[in-house]
Amino acid sequence: MENLTNIYFYTALVSTILYIVKMFIFAVFGGDAEVHTDFNTSFETEDSFDFISLQSILAFLMGFGWMGLACIKVWYLNTILTIAISVAFGLLLLFASAWLMFQVKKLNKKVVKDLSKAVGLIGKAYTNFEPNGQGQIEITITEQLSVEEAVNTKEEPIKAFEMVKVVKYENNKLYIEKE
Repeated sequence: MENLTNIYFYTALVSTILYIVKMFIFAVFGGDAEVHTDFNTSFETEDSFDFISLQSILAFLMGFGWMGLACIKVWYLNTILTIAISVAFGLLLLFASAWLMFQVKKLNKKVVKDLSKAVGLIGKAYTNFEPNGQGQIEITITEQLSVEEAVNTKEEPIKAFEMVKVVKYENNKLYIEKE
C-alpha cells in the first residue's frame, strides 16, 4: 500500500506543479500556451475544441492523484476502490476542464452578420450625417445590437441619436434616411 501511496502522491504533486506552471505561462504570455502537434491524419472536428489538451490531462492527473491519496490516507479504502474512485474523479476533472475550455473558446467566436437583413429596420444614428454623407448607425440585426457604417440617402442632415430607417443595402453598405 506504501508504493500506491507514493504513486498517488508524486502524480498529484508533479501534475499540480505543472498545472501551476502552465497557468503562470498562460497569465504572462497569453492564451496560446498549449502544446500543438502535427499528425498526418485529418479529423472532422471543430478546430476550437481540443478535448485532449495538456490542461485536461493535467486536470485528470491532479484529480487522480489527490483523490487517490485522500482515499488511502483519509478514508482508508482498499486498493480496488481507491483506484476506481481516483480514476472516476480524474475523468470528472478532465471532462470539466475540457468543457470549460470549450465554453471559453466560444467567447472568441466571430459572428458574421447578414447586413441585407437590415433593410426596413429602424435604428439610431450613432454619429452626425451630412447630406448624402457617411457615418455610423446603431441597429439590431438578427437580435444582435451593432454599430454599422451607413450612408445618408437624403439631402437633409441627420443628427446623432435621431431615429433612422435602412432603405437599401448595396456594396456592403447600408443606406438610410431619417425616420
